[in-house]
Amino acid sequence: MATISNLAFVHPEAKIADDVIIEPFAYVGKDVVIGKGCHIHPHASILTGAIIGENNEIFEGAVIAANPQDFRWKGEMSYVEIGNNNKIREQVIINRSIFKDGKTKIGNDSFIMAQSHIGHDSEIGDKCVLGNAVKIAGDVKIGNFSILSSHALVHEKCQIGEWVLIKGGCRVNGNVPPFVVMAHNPIEYFGVNAFVLKRGNKSDAIIDDIAKCYRHVYQTSTSVFNAMRRIYEDVDQSPERDQVIAFIKDHDLKLAAIPLADQED
Repeated sequence: MATISNLAFVHPEAKIADDVIIEPFAYVGKDVVIGKGCHIHPHASILTGAIIGENNEIFEGAVIAANPQDFRWKGEMSYVEIGNNNKIREQVIINRSIFKDGKTKIGNDSFIMAQSHIGHDSEIGDKCVLGNAVKIAGDVKIGNFSILSSHALVHEKCQIGEWVLIKGGCRVNGNVPPFVVMAHNPIEYFGVNAFVLKRGNKSDAIIDDIAKCYRHVYQTSTSVFNAMRRIYEDVDQSPERDQVIAFIKDHDLKLAAIPLADQED
């Protein structure tokens, strides 16, 4: 049986797994789903539309499935879907989608630190870290294994690839490809995320090839179009090289911190 304080409010239509812990003054709304092994701390609010997987810990003052902060939302029923094994720290706010039956999504094994905000329809991958007071606008996508340091800001509809490190206080106003470190304001390329990639068992040869890709993109004063051609010619094929190419192609050659030259034939 779930351990639910008699000082917490849990709506009778909420679906709570048997071993969930809900502490005093927590609020759990109608039709919420909370999976096995979750721990809801005091004063956390789990609102209608929250679908929470297993072994998540949600700390004091967090608000899950808050109404979206967007004038386009007209009261449609929508959701926040959270995977497994996440830690969501104090006063984090996660907004649900602005679209009927839409979802804001958090993956598995991520750590979201205090006072962060995740806007409507955003998607956070697996094994991500969001530092204190990170602010993510609506319709943002963040790839697996990425780290956003404290006070980073991500503008609406930006996409951040896998294995990215965004330094503290950066304002992300464009798409960020995989495997890179971005720093400063205005934001700019700061190198390859080599330390974290090594911890992820990427070989030195692969990391060198990733760095070679980004020398062509960021450090040759050519258009991204021409940089792509050089990557094909100069860097051996690998899943990581192909991931860099695919990200840039999928985002119409538009990346953060690059003043794009006219494309050349």
